[in-house]
Amino acid sequence: MQGPDAIIRFWFVEHGYDDWFGGEAEFDNRCQQFMDLHAQVARGEAWAWRETPDGRLAELVVLDQFSRQLHRNSPVAFAQDKMALALAQEAIAGGHDMAVERERVMFFYMPFMHAESLVIQDEGVRLFDAMGNEDAANYMRAHRDTIARFGRFPFRNKALGRQSTPEEEAYMREQEGRAF
Repeated sequence: MQGPDAIIRFWFVEHGYDDWFGGEAEFDNRCQQFMDLHAQVARGEAWAWRETPDGRLAELVVLDQFSRQLHRNSPVAFAQDKMALALAQEAIAGGHDMAVERERVMFFYMPFMHAESLVIQDEGVRLFDAMGNEDAANYMRAHRDTIARFGRFPFRNKALGRQSTPEEEAYMREQEGRAF
């Protein structure tokens, strides 16, 4: 199994914001090299990574972010969300989010942004506000507001086989491509 350093290098050194959040097929394809590693991490085989803050961060990137890159528009994209959230909560409780470079901290908090729970979303807002990046905090608040309004992310409905309500359909048309 590749180690966490390969993930940290790929995600934070070789790529950046435009790749992470651009939704481009080209970046998704680059992530394919980690398909087998993703499966290993999803099975819990990377527990040794949790010995270091960067290892914990790498595990979260694989579970929370690579899941979305590797399985876009599929229910599998969201299959690791609960595990990523539990690991993020544990890492934050241990102060590991404060032991990495500041621009990387938000990836400890992203599982909160992806949760379909208002309680978790509210905690995410607190974490993102404390991080001090107003743009990221605003994006977190937009996610929280979506959950407060619908109790779920309507943009996931098709992938998850959920029926959208007329209100959700109107919301998705208004948002034009902003996927939550």
